[in-house]
Amino acid sequence: MQLSREHESFRRTVREFAEAEIAPHVAKWDRDHHFPVDVVQAMGELGLFGITAPEEYGGADGDFTSLCVAIEELGRVDQSIGITLEAAVGLGINPILTFGTDEQKQRWLPDLVAGRALAGFGLTEAGAGSDAGATRTKAVLDADEWVVDGSKQFITNSGTEITSLVTVTARTGEDADGKAEISTIVIPSGASGFTVEPAYDKLGWHISDTHPLSFSGVRVPADHLLGDRGRGFAQFLAILDDGRVAIAALAVGCIQACLDACLTYAGERETFGKPIGAKQGVAFQISDLKVMLEASRALVYQAAALKDEGVTGSAFKQAAAIAKLYATESAVTATRIATQVFGGYGFMEEYPVARFYRDAKILEIGEGTSEVQRMVIARGLGLPVE
Repeated sequence: MQLSREHESFRRTVREFAEAEIAPHVAKWDRDHHFPVDVVQAMGELGLFGITAPEEYGGADGDFTSLCVAIEELGRVDQSIGITLEAAVGLGINPILTFGTDEQKQRWLPDLVAGRALAGFGLTEAGAGSDAGATRTKAVLDADEWVVDGSKQFITNSGTEITSLVTVTARTGEDADGKAEISTIVIPSGASGFTVEPAYDKLGWHISDTHPLSFSGVRVPADHLLGDRGRGFAQFLAILDDGRVAIAALAVGCIQACLDACLTYAGERETFGKPIGAKQGVAFQISDLKVMLEASRALVYQAAALKDEGVTGSAFKQAAAIAKLYATESAVTATRIATQVFGGYGFMEEYPVARFYRDAKILEIGEGTSEVQRMVIARGLGLPVE
């Protein structure tokens, strides 16, 4: 799919930033598990967190396609930085922007949009995620305050020095049939009883901030309820499709990075007096990378265009699931191919393909696993999948 000149110009801007401010440092950041707050704030100054936010909150009032372009270009240099932007907008800003009251938007969005602050979204628990009914975190309304008890896991952007809040799903009651009533509540960082547990020791995404969270008698004002009571899980599902397209854009950046690295290496590395790129066994694998890249990119920007055109419902849900499924599984394959092209060097951390190999797997899991995407697609085809 051909993007507009404006989108391509924006792509160059983000690429120049990523190559100048991120690329020279990512190997060390990854090795040290360092979250670069200064670079995140510089991304805010560039306007990346406010791409899709209205001007009244400091945003650019731009389109979703532009956000995908930014995520792709950041992900081409480093996947952790790309997911930091994706989660900050998709899971931090979007719930407040979509479901918040005017007062909530005025209170929290300006700092988030400017990149001065980050927000996380706490959905997943040890036994709950897609299964909303299994949510164990509870919130009880006591006079004019919610009292929250429970825990969440795998929460991105939840423990940085500029994290200002986490939005969590919690049981706020039950309906007549005993079904859990799930609502969404905003909990400010530093609230008494709110503990950010030590960061995970992850396979990949070493630069990204990810923590388990616990809540013990956390009290927040009643007006911290986000959206309608009992609609918390439905609200999350409403923004999840956007996130799937954005994760797919991150995967496109991964595939592009693998193709770029392989082209350079195959032209420089020689065996038997010739560049390895002259060997069909290598050339054909790199050709496969190009095919996966073009197909994934087309699916991502087709889905993004539907979003920008205001298409909702099954059509967008299907496009998002297809893009997410194909692009993320292609990214995992692309990193395997790239590592193979590099041979023994691909197994060494000094080469970026090793980092991309570690980072890629989570793309098939976050924002809905590949199995969930296949279920969504099957249901869209009319199949009675449970």
